[in-house]
Amino acid sequence: MTTPQDLFLVSVDVPGARPVEQGDLSLALAGAELIDLLGTRALTLDGERIVPGAALDTGDRMLDEASAALVRAEPYESVEDWLWRRGRGLAAAYRDDLDRAGQLTGEPRRWLPRLGGDAPRPDTPARRRAADRWWSHEPVLTALAVPLGIGEDRTDGNENADDAVLTVLATVGDAITELTAVRERRRIENAAFDNIWRAP
Repeated sequence: MTTPQDLFLVSVDVPGARPVEQGDLSLALAGAELIDLLGTRALTLDGERIVPGAALDTGDRMLDEASAALVRAEPYESVEDWLWRRGRGLAAAYRDDLDRAGQLTGEPRRWLPRLGGDAPRPDTPARRRAADRWWSHEPVLTALAVPLGIGEDRTDGNENADDAVLTVLATVGDAITELTAVRERRRIENAAFDNIWRAP
């Protein structure tokens, strides 16, 4: 299992201060992919620029897809640009990937959906691993979850983190803050527009 997979499962299984927005989760998942690819040396950071290394087979379909999506021409892509580009629809892609592997329902997805209401969440190996990482307060997973409204800020746990990892974590936090501000601005604009039409 990978950090993005664990983060997705934490977002599903751990109650947060607010519902997790899919756009926020997608940005955080794109950041988690970068952190895992840094760990495999599939890339390095030059400041905030992503410098791809040799294409590696990570053994994970989604990480391999992320590695293949890296911009390999100079001046390379910034971490921020990667989050917005790679993050489009990424939460749904991870949900589908985990569902296909039977890690959400406990069995591989079938062609026909089950009928009936919500079933209890199954105890799958992926869910157990994500929970173990979460409840052990693994610093990177915790730092990725906090901007989503899950858990408490434990920045002291990242004191020994690599500078590149800290850069990714900070950029994820900034991108989610920016997206939250855009949503709030739209909400205010829509409310003002509705008030104009309601005015006598």
